[in-house]
Amino acid sequence: MNVRAERLRDDLLANGEFGRVDSDEGHGRTVLTGSSADRDAREYLVERMDELGLDVRIDPVGNIAGRWTPDSADPNAAPVAAGSHLDSVPRGGIFDGPLGVYAALESVRAMQLAGVEPDRPIDVVSFTEEEGGRVGTGLLGSSVASGKRSVDEALAFEDESGTTLAEHLEAIGFRGTDRLDASDWDAWFELHIEQSTTLEDAGAPVGIVTAITGLTNCGVTFVGEANHAGGQLMDGRTDALVAAAEFVEQVEHAAREVAATESSFAVATVGEIDVEPGARNVIPGEARLSVDIRDVDTAVMDELVDRARKAVARIERERELDGNLERYRTTEPAHMNERCVRALRDASEQRELKTVELPSGGGHDTMHVGRVTDVGMLFAPSRDGISHNPLEWTDWEDCAKCTQVLADALAALSGGRSA
Repeated sequence: MNVRAERLRDDLLANGEFGRVDSDEGHGRTVLTGSSADRDAREYLVERMDELGLDVRIDPVGNIAGRWTPDSADPNAAPVAAGSHLDSVPRGGIFDGPLGVYAALESVRAMQLAGVEPDRPIDVVSFTEEEGGRVGTGLLGSSVASGKRSVDEALAFEDESGTTLAEHLEAIGFRGTDRLDASDWDAWFELHIEQSTTLEDAGAPVGIVTAITGLTNCGVTFVGEANHAGGQLMDGRTDALVAAAEFVEQVEHAAREVAATESSFAVATVGEIDVEPGARNVIPGEARLSVDIRDVDTAVMDELVDRARKAVARIERERELDGNLERYRTTEPAHMNERCVRALRDASEQRELKTVELPSGGGHDTMHVGRVTDVGMLFAPSRDGISHNPLEWTDWEDCAKCTQVLADALAALSGGRSA
């Protein structure tokens, strides 16, 4: 059973034309949920599923699943599933998301052509709104499929114009009525580009993900006193922005120390600062910051939050202003299941492909699916680590090698055997 790089390439290039954007270099696309590009990408996928005889289902939030149930399979057995997403960030690349969807489809195609007879059905899946580019909430479709979020809650999300997700899906004809429940699956696999340079640096075509990072967000506020930039002397100032700058430095210091002594994967980022009143000649009276903390160990994330909280308290005391830290969102790390990891290892070894086992620093639909069933995840190398950008690129042969590992793992866990 061998996948074909040419077929996979043709599907990815065809999909890349939907929402294509002009770019001096690379191949960019913008596919927001409910757009005409989204409709075209979905329709193309459904057509490809139909060509392979898959039973296509669309659920109320637009998740698409095509099921292959050959005569050899027990139709009542829990399926093995694989896939990813078709939406993109504005001016994104052609691999992030679609590679996982079309690798799953090519895996089924390769099994069919080779006469592989699985004992279980196999689902090919595309989740809705993974990037969050339309309504600002990512991993949305998988959160519904895994039971983390209700259908009604998801459909009520609005974009900046006040248009709901329900209205966007209705407009393109992809607000379905079928049921998609990830807990019904025996196992789930996702193939994705790495979005970093670990595999490229190691010269390895296949990455086997061990865990997906957890994520916690904090909002920090410093309140001092706004005053005239020339009238208020330095000794009498309570400058909220200076306090914020000191906090940023202390967060970086804490993260570097934890990364050096406890977990090399730990990161902390202050990625946003709003200052009021925000005038050139006014001492800032208030500064609001957002903090993003990630690691594959919840205890490490908790430690970094605690150190950030202590930094706020210290700055508040020393600078005689008001400070506050609110931890408002936490997503627990997701660890891959050993059964699925072993299937990916075995497939890589049998194909004599060099692999690296590594954690994922970005969030993926697999995080939600992993709460309700066994999961495994593969990374393909990203040239220069670039993603969410028209320059995003993964060599076609690397795409095919990872897809081959995916196909072999799907066949193994579905009980597939040669006819």
